[in-house]
Amino acid sequence: MTREYKTIQEISGPLMVVEQVEGVTYAELAQIELPSGEKRYCKVLEVNGDNAVVQLFDSSAGINLKDSKIRFLGHPQELAVSGDMLGRVFNGMGHPIDGGPEILPEARRDINGLPMNPAARDYPNEFIQTGISTIDGLNTLVRGQKLPIFSGSGLPHAALAAQIARQAKVLGDNGSNFAVVFAAIGITFEESNFFIQEFRRTGAIDRTVLFTNLANDPAVERIATPRMALTAAEYLAFDKGMHVLVILTDITNYAEALREVSAAKKEVPGRRGYPGYLYTDLAQMYERAGRRLGCPGSITMIPILTMPEDDKTHPIPDLTGYITEGQIILSRELYHKGIIPPVDVLPSLSRLKDKGTGEGKTREDHAGTMNQLFAAYSTGKETKELMSILGEAALSPTDLLYAKFADEFEKRYVAQGNDENRSIFQTLDLGWELLSILPKSELKRIKPELIEKYWPKKDEEG
Repeated sequence: MTREYKTIQEISGPLMVVEQVEGVTYAELAQIELPSGEKRYCKVLEVNGDNAVVQLFDSSAGINLKDSKIRFLGHPQELAVSGDMLGRVFNGMGHPIDGGPEILPEARRDINGLPMNPAARDYPNEFIQTGISTIDGLNTLVRGQKLPIFSGSGLPHAALAAQIARQAKVLGDNGSNFAVVFAAIGITFEESNFFIQEFRRTGAIDRTVLFTNLANDPAVERIATPRMALTAAEYLAFDKGMHVLVILTDITNYAEALREVSAAKKEVPGRRGYPGYLYTDLAQMYERAGRRLGCPGSITMIPILTMPEDDKTHPIPDLTGYITEGQIILSRELYHKGIIPPVDVLPSLSRLKDKGTGEGKTREDHAGTMNQLFAAYSTGKETKELMSILGEAALSPTDLLYAKFADEFEKRYVAQGNDENRSIFQTLDLGWELLSILPKSELKRIKPELIEKYWPKKDEEG
């Protein structure tokens, strides 16, 4: 039942205090009607006795306290969901902005949702191919996993996000059962236009639901955008049985919006001024991803965030790392070398990679080559540092081969541009090709029978 009041007492920035209210609940949606008849939406942030604090989705300019009235709608913010969402572009509040018709909803869902019950979770164990060697070969993404990308200001994470959205697929699936839900949070108009045009150019838009929230949109919309995306993903995954990849960029803008709202509410700040509940808030969002027992669908999540000052200990990447299962880290040094995508292999990690590799999932040699490539690249980097200090003459022939391996690994394995889509088998074969730079005796992390089976034949003959 809707309830209408004319007891607005105070406005402070995006916040408004309404007195003498009854039966109002947290996160309830409300509508303000101005004397001119204009309507604006807001939601309840706090209820204290018969006082409610609401946050406006639009500007508070022009609201007359005496003559404006507020109507509480009796339900939280909802998203109209339907299979017709695929191929459409929405704003951060879930309204179509692509010139197409409104969605005819099959259901309306509360965007706040709930984290998945741990007892109802199924273990992630199926490989998702992104077409990017540094992820597929070394930091494998598994269906139902949460694998964030830690970037820095000015690094090409937007292009990487678009590439993953365009190329990702479940092996053995014909593509009709795979969808991408892409949420762009607090981005510029140019970035928004880039994502839309890129998806349309490649045809990826047909299997994508795109939500865009611009930097000049209200902070409360920025907080709602990822929840809109996850609500759409839950519907496609658990009602329609689809495999859904959710890409959220940029989580840093989301956390800044939380800090802005917290400051407006005059809450006691935590680390770096962020609210003390930042961990809880991020966890409630991230934990909506996963696989559900008895359900064929799944939600796999790739949150992307820019680390302020490239600092991994900053609260946003720090807390994200606690909640998720690994991280892909982009390197400014590799980017300056012209390597795209500039994935820093050694500090990157996928904690579930062992669950998505091996015979029947990728190939029997995957785990061995992955470990050997890590070890060889690490040794090669150390050798290059020694070379810069002691000079090339001080190194053994094997050391020089490791240095050559490190250079070739970066040029051929890490670097692949934004348009090359490598299958996992191409990635594994390329790994063997690079390992053949080293003597066979150095391959101590791969079973001898696999070396005999997969070692490149041309090198054998040489």
